[in-house]
Amino acid sequence: MTDEKQEGGASRRDLLGGAAVGIAAVSAMARPAMAQEQKSPGAPMSERAAGFATPPFPKQKQPWPGLTSKMSPRPDHGESSYRGSNRLAGMKALITGGDSGIGRAAAIALAREGADIAINYLPAEEPDAQELGALVKQAGRTFVTLPGDIRDEAFCRKLVADAHRQLGGLSILVNNAARQVSQTSILDISSEQFDTTLKTNVYAMFWLSKAAVPLMRPGSSIINTTSVTAYDPPENIIDYACTKAAIMNFTKGLAKQLASKGIRVNGVAPGPVWTPLQVTGGQEPDKLVTFGSDTPMGRPGQPAELGPLYVALADPMLSYTTGQIFGAVGGRGGP
Repeated sequence: MTDEKQEGGASRRDLLGGAAVGIAAVSAMARPAMAQEQKSPGAPMSERAAGFATPPFPKQKQPWPGLTSKMSPRPDHGESSYRGSNRLAGMKALITGGDSGIGRAAAIALAREGADIAINYLPAEEPDAQELGALVKQAGRTFVTLPGDIRDEAFCRKLVADAHRQLGGLSILVNNAARQVSQTSILDISSEQFDTTLKTNVYAMFWLSKAAVPLMRPGSSIINTTSVTAYDPPENIIDYACTKAAIMNFTKGLAKQLASKGIRVNGVAPGPVWTPLQVTGGQEPDKLVTFGSDTPMGRPGQPAELGPLYVALADPMLSYTTGQIFGAVGGRGGP
């Protein structure tokens, strides 16, 4: 293939070289603190990740919605490891489920890239929200807390309006909050559980996106957290898995609808990740002991390993990337 010149005089080789540098930078930001201290920057990724927790884990269970501080081991959200480079300076982000887990990792990464942050969470999660707030403010960014139940349509509309007003705009919406309850038989899934799972995972995403779109300018993005279960549903979380398949399809369809407005819509599909979702009924306590051991990496992911994906998808430089699902599954099947 010839090294054809693009507009502005850059060659195909130049552009590919720049892309490789960008990918390397994203990979570097995801390193855990322990791995950075123990290994050189040139060490293989398997060595850099040596500091992440591996099974077996202690048996544990918390009441919904759970707290990060009570998990053993405590999840890594990139508190000590993520280093930003001002890629998202001036942007304004609303993240549901932003107090803990993947949402917290996204919030930390986005803030350290220059974005102001508003998070939604349940009132019982206030301690986690305050921990995150200290980190966001430490990064010099605005931090807005908007607790409440996103299963209510009127609240979702108010949530978006309040985030827009208090942040002074809205350029990133991360639909991340989720409910997951393990049941080994369909006979054990009550209509109440099914309704709660769908309203939290699907209805809220619809209501929030619908409210956000009129407030977003070209260059904005919506990022939805789907799951590897959309592709390979486990037998014990069939209601959760069907919502994640719906999120995947919603993401792809809405991306087509909003492309002409300059608003991108993409998704992240995690595999097993160590978050409060798992210890509050998402998995049976006995299964938590070996959680993530069936992946090729032999462990669950840590939220810190997903934060850079949300940064990349929020970055306006990825202006031709929309309607895509990006997996972080530890080598197992998925997108």
